[in-house]
Amino acid sequence: MSETVLVIGATGSIGRHVVSEALNQGYQVKAFARSKSRARVLPAEAEIIVGDLLDPSSIEKAVKGVEGIIFTHGNSTRKSDVRDVDYTGVANTLKAVKGKDVKIVLMTAVGTTRPGVAYAEWKRHGEQLVRASGHGYTIVRPGWLDYNNDDERQIVMLQGDTNQSGGPADGVIARDQIARVLVSSLSDKAARNKTFELSATHGVAQESLTATFATLQTDNSGEIEGILDTNIVPVESSATLFQADLASISS
Repeated sequence: MSETVLVIGATGSIGRHVVSEALNQGYQVKAFARSKSRARVLPAEAEIIVGDLLDPSSIEKAVKGVEGIIFTHGNSTRKSDVRDVDYTGVANTLKAVKGKDVKIVLMTAVGTTRPGVAYAEWKRHGEQLVRASGHGYTIVRPGWLDYNNDDERQIVMLQGDTNQSGGPADGVIARDQIARVLVSSLSDKAARNKTFELSATHGVAQESLTATFATLQTDNSGEIEGILDTNIVPVESSATLFQADLASISS
């Protein structure tokens, strides 16, 4: 495979797995990192791109020549951090690839649509921008990381974000499994334009994820919400920053 994928959040605990998985699946990998020192943990085969998600010029350089982008950045639950880094990173990147043929894979989290959770508002806005961008995409909402037992390797995909206890009961998943799903969704047509929650249950991992992707419903074209999502907030009632970015990216 000669396609090039940009991994944003490449030095994070999931991003590292994604870089390795993408290389294993035959992609050329650009790893977006804030510094070369942070990128020392990555395989030598990855091309390190030093940049800042809040600097549009560095993102514009990073996206040159890529066919796919996988977002794994962000680990804070503070509303301001998610707004200023997680969300803004998505917005800036989508502006940089506007009009280009680039597949987008965005990792958010289970419970993104859960009402009353301040940080989730901005993760959801990031999802909405991706759906409105016109790019082919997959949006993955992993459950609780590494709470699964060793025999829980069968991958489960659900929709509607209905598990909202705020704890591991909402689903558990290992980081390497998340990476496999994120990278596999780049090339699997059955994953195109779908939003789903990701977890694992007792059993062995599927040899292929195509059949599991195929059970999912495709998001409605032209809409910014996931196909079965509820707790809808009208755009006109959303933050003015999101409204402005949505208008810019979808126009």
